Amino acid sequence: MAASRLKGFRTVLALSGVSIAAAVTLVGPAAAANDRGPAGLETARRRIADPAAAVPPREVQESALMGTSPISPLDVLVIGGGATGCGVALDAASRGLRVGLVEREDFSSGTSSRSTKLIHGGVRYLEKAVFNLDYGQLKLVFHALRERKQVIENAPHLCHSLPCMTPCFDWFEAVYYWMGLKLYDLVAGRRMLHLSRYYSANESVELFPTLAKKGHKRTLKGTVVYYDGQMNDSRLNVGLACTASLLGAAVLNHAEVISFIKDEFGKEFDAFAKVVVNAAGPFCDSIRKMANKDAPPIICPSSGVHIVLPDYYSPEGMGLIVPKTKDGRVAFMLPWLGRTVAGTTDSNTAITMLPEPHEDEIQFILDAICDYLNVQVRRSDVLSAWSGIRPLAVDPSAKNTESISRDHVVCEDYPGLITITGGKWTTYRRSMLRFMIVIGLLHYGYDLLLFILSMAEDAVDAAIKSAKLNPTNGCVTDHLQIVGGYGWDPASFTVLAQQYVRMKKTHGGKVVPGVMDSAIAKHLSRAYGTLAERVAMIAQNENLGKRLAHGYPFLEAEVAYCARHEYCESAIDFLARRSRLAFLDTDAAGRALPPIIKILADEHKWDKARQKLELQKAKEFLETFKSSKNAQFHDGKHTGS
Repeated sequence: MAASRLKGFRTVLALSGVSIAAAVTLVGPAAAANDRGPAGLETARRRIADPAAAVPPREVQESALMGTSPISPLDVLVIGGGATGCGVALDAASRGLRVGLVEREDFSSGTSSRSTKLIHGGVRYLEKAVFNLDYGQLKLVFHALRERKQVIENAPHLCHSLPCMTPCFDWFEAVYYWMGLKLYDLVAGRRMLHLSRYYSANESVELFPTLAKKGHKRTLKGTVVYYDGQMNDSRLNVGLACTASLLGAAVLNHAEVISFIKDEFGKEFDAFAKVVVNAAGPFCDSIRKMANKDAPPIICPSSGVHIVLPDYYSPEGMGLIVPKTKDGRVAFMLPWLGRTVAGTTDSNTAITMLPEPHEDEIQFILDAICDYLNVQVRRSDVLSAWSGIRPLAVDPSAKNTESISRDHVVCEDYPGLITITGGKWTTYRRSMLRFMIVIGLLHYGYDLLLFILSMAEDAVDAAIKSAKLNPTNGCVTDHLQIVGGYGWDPASFTVLAQQYVRMKKTHGGKVVPGVMDSAIAKHLSRAYGTLAERVAMIAQNENLGKRLAHGYPFLEAEVAYCARHEYCESAIDFLARRSRLAFLDTDAAGRALPPIIKILADEHKWDKARQKLELQKAKEFLETFKSSKNAQFHDGKHTGS
């Protein structure tokens, strides 16, 4: 069906004689919930681990949000479906609160899908903590290390440990990095993933064959290898949204908040909530200004650009971290989903819906890694390049973003509107838990108070205190796995390989069987966890076993599954967030568009006009990913964007 702007609805917050109404416009169909979430950890676990459990359809979620009333309001409405927003929704729902979440685009459509893919404990922040005697940076490292281990345990199919190699070109560097990373191990304590260790130059090249032993008048002395975590960021984000939905939250993507309406007479609107949590990432300030046009900005946006290269740039099980490039920034190369992701930049930027990388930023990354490799680094090898906006929560007068702590801020600068921003993927869960509430009523007789705390837990605690809510239990998310995680282990893919086949249609319409080979089985197991068998059954029973793109394990069956069970509402939703094809290989993503749109059209009953619109929007979206095909040149030189 063609995209349509449905009748807006408002969320009224009946607080201290003043009401805030959030007018929301729905784009396309929509969302979800039971009256109350489950009380207690075991109840939540049983619901998530139930093999027959399925998220409520989008239409049910929409009705749940629009069917609230002044006598039966939501406890919490979350604005923003990124890591923090979905984390807040999951935490609140698992405490037994009645929760709604709206997201203007798709879950993880912003910064949360454009991360470094690392679940890191903050080596860089530890260095600053030591040399600057900065206790705030040290606290961030402790929080991040604790949450790093927790995130890996809570989503074992989507997260894993990754060894990262740091090259040393003189003996001082070798001693310095070895001591620093041993301190990192010590700070991690029992949450350490594996011990760091030193490798000689010859041993290092065996582990990382493309690492240069000599270059630029330098000779490799050795490397220090330490461990951090790696994740499939947007699939983890979607998993958080679906898990929150299973626990009773009404989560709704493609629903935009367009205004807050201050109303002293308690008018009745279509959806009601007692408190709103603003988790809109880079767009937090625009939400705050809806409530108070004079609210001072607290977002300092920073651009992070990443590129994807072929797999031969790095070995499968080892990353390369360069702590200090020529201009002092960090560069890295990491294996990710069968390719190599490299980055990153860190520079001031403007806030936009679809950030694009500049050619000079792409070239900076290529030049930075070129100094450490023995292979030719070519612009033509870039399969995809993207830019993400980090919503750093700081004093906007700060001179640069490199020195800013990536901790988060929780504030209530208008009665009933709590803002949570800043932070990073590693600490999303803590951003939804423990809270020391911050109430700063701008222009209402109080100063704005900003507390640098943990994230989701903090936001929910703030909401509980602000609206005097009555949760049925405390925070349990530190022991709660996301959907697909319960019962999963690394050998789960063998069941798929042994018990399922892929039935696929040829161009002539003939149905032929295909092998559920190890590459596809491992991909499905890693992407969907214990739910992978549902995808395999669709591939086998509905003749949707064909690969979407040559050289990649993504199946047609995944499109149908995501449309039915993961709120996939557009071709972009699938290409960028449900699968990662847009990020891995932009040109391959373009070639996969026709079958993706056809399957989604069958699932959502799209007409020809909607299909044409989807194709146009997806092509425009993919043009923002600067693969070699989309590179901007003039007379043989990069022109930038």
